[in-house]
Amino acid sequence: AMTTTPHNRAGLAIGLILLGVAAISVNDMLIKRLSGGYPLHQIVFTRSAIGIVLGLLLVKLEGGFHLLKTRQPGLHLLRGLLIVISNMSFFLALSVLPLAEATALFFAAPLFITLLSIPVLGEKVGPLRLGAVIVGFVGVVIMMRPWASTATLDVSRWVLLLPVLAALTYALNQLMTRKLGVNSKASALMVYIQASFIAVSLGFFLVAGDGRFVDEGSNASLQFLLRAWVWPAQEDFLTFLGIGLNIALIGYCLSQAYRLGDAATVAPFEYIGLPLAVFWGFLIFGDLPVWEVWVGIALILASGLFVYLRERQKALRVTRLQGGRRA
Repeated sequence: AMTTTPHNRAGLAIGLILLGVAAISVNDMLIKRLSGGYPLHQIVFTRSAIGIVLGLLLVKLEGGFHLLKTRQPGLHLLRGLLIVISNMSFFLALSVLPLAEATALFFAAPLFITLLSIPVLGEKVGPLRLGAVIVGFVGVVIMMRPWASTATLDVSRWVLLLPVLAALTYALNQLMTRKLGVNSKASALMVYIQASFIAVSLGFFLVAGDGRFVDEGSNASLQFLLRAWVWPAQEDFLTFLGIGLNIALIGYCLSQAYRLGDAATVAPFEYIGLPLAVFWGFLIFGDLPVWEVWVGIALILASGLFVYLRERQKALRVTRLQGGRRA
């Protein structure tokens, strides 16, 4: 057993979550860079093919392939599907939205988790936390800019709803996992999830891999979803490899962080993802958020952190499953 003080472990957990979230923001930036030339299902397939190999290696190291046996195949299938929907809708939004905007909208997930824990887990959520959740959703609405005419919005409203769908499916996955208590090793979970991605992306390939459903005139998100597979250009090989290796890093850092530190300590540090998204958006794509997005970011950030602090005050030890977020 490790003879480290709890404080030391909390420090390590926070270090790991910061590394994991930084890896997520690099991952999103790389996927946005590739989104102009490759279809989403090809990126997802390549990434998960690399990820599943690393996952299988980890399974072997954690005790052998018998860990992949499960008594809850239906549950894993449903979890896998929710995570696939969450990821794909988020990445589709990324192809046309600025990084900061897509990321901020995705951060509605903790608000959904708080709200949905009432019907799903029967938790009691007091007026203060409910108020904070409402403030956060006001931030989401402001970012939707309902007063703007479609002509002045750079993207369609449907695209703006994609990261919100990603947040909702992510939240459902978290709650389902919490309710049903998945008793599998983190490495086995990683393999199930990457297998779900591979299955879905191969399905897309079989149906649309030759690009028959889109042409140059199609909307950019649709093109990203349905364009034909192409052999990667030499300069993109490293990007594809980076995305694949990143998956393992993200999965490992997040699951370890939540294992070493309690959720209330670790979770607020996930919000570092928001300033990082603004940073990459500006550095790589030259995007700075418009005022509505700044207001939305501030409200979502403040309400999310308030909810966490309030839960912590109430000493709710919410055991978030290892490595949930976009693993």
